[in-house]
Formats: sequence, structure tokens, C-alpha cells
Amino acid sequence: MKVAVIGSTGYVGSHLVKELVDRNYDVVAIARHPENTPASEKVTRIQVDINDHNQLVSALQGADVVISAFNAGWTNPNLYEDFTNGALAIQQAVKDAGVNRFIVIGGAGSLLIDGNRLVDSPDFPKEIKPGALAAADYLDTIKKEDQLTWTMFSPAIEMNAHAGGTRTGKYRTGLDAPVFDQEGHSRLSVEDLAVAIADEIENKNFLNKRFTAAY
Repeated sequence: MKVAVIGSTGYVGSHLVKELVDRNYDVVAIARHPENTPASEKVTRIQVDINDHNQLVSALQGADVVISAFNAGWTNPNLYEDFTNGALAIQQAVKDAGVNRFIVIGGAGSLLIDGNRLVDSPDFPKEIKPGALAAADYLDTIKKEDQLTWTMFSPAIEMNAHAGGTRTGKYRTGLDAPVFDQEGHSRLSVEDLAVAIADEIENKNFLNKRFTAAY
């Protein structure tokens, strides 16, 4: 199976590539600077500007699954607009490339507690709010998608806070509410995030749904 990873050099994307390679997938690593993707005979690096539609479509053709780990940059002053435009461009390119399976790495901000999105709470960190809000709003958009078999993944609230950057291969899943442990924390390492995504490719448990995972 061939999996295209958009944003392959980012924090999440690079761990996705490693997990997929370890499972013997053929990976198409797509990024502005794909040379930063670790070298492997299972990895094909392609330099792409996601705003170049034809270039992106060409890069995605032949993939069985596309994973978007696109991030417009946490310090980007136009983060909300650039993430939204980029996400929509990627979604359209996946369709135009003839790929049916599309997995998006979103944010924890769209998860619900008592029916309210985390990103809308008054104590949500201001420095990451534009990006979190863009990802949360994009969830409403992709829910309307009727041509692709899509999945959106919302990470745990605390990334890497518990496992210390280790791969345990263990996690619990949920849908719209955070998964909390016995101590009241929602935690997951980025390595186990990659495990959850690779497992979803294989198990197809959350088709046309959003899901989350934590310990």
C-alpha cells in the first residue's frame, strides 16, 4: 500500500513517516523541504507547494491513502486563513488525484466537554488559538464531504506529556470527547499518535468520522 504524507517533515508528519516505514508501507513524503525527511528505500520525497494545485495533484496520484499533517506555522500571523485555505486546497487535490481515503490530523481544540469546544473556552491558550480554531472550524467543513472516505484525528490535549516521547503501542479511542486517564489527564505521545493513525489505515474503524486517542 502506498501512503502519501503531506507535511512529512513536521513534528507529527515525521513520526507518521517513521511508523509507516516500520510497517513496510511505501511512503510518498510531501513537503516544502522534503530533503529533511529521513532517507529510506520505502520513502519517495517530493517537493510541493500545497497552493500549486497541479503540482499537488500530480504528487498524490497513485496513492491509496493521503494523510494531511499540514501545519501553516504556529507563529504565522495569518495562521487561521492560511490553514483554512491550505486544508481546502489539499481536500480538493485529493479528490482530483482520484484518491478516495483521506485522513486529516486536526487539533484537540474541537473536542467537546459538556457540549462546548475546548477552543471556545476562556482559558484556552491564546498563542495557539488561531490554529486550533481553524482546525476546529475545518472539522465542520469536512463533515459535509461526500466524495471522499475521510477521517479526522484530534490528538490528546497533552501531547507527549505522559509517555516522555515513547512508543507504547497502547491507547484508548473516543469520538467527540477527550479520553481521560485515571488522573484526569488526556495524554498521548506523538509516537503513539502515529500508531493510532497507522492502525486506522488498517482497521478502518472511523470512516467518515472524527476520533481521538489517549492513554
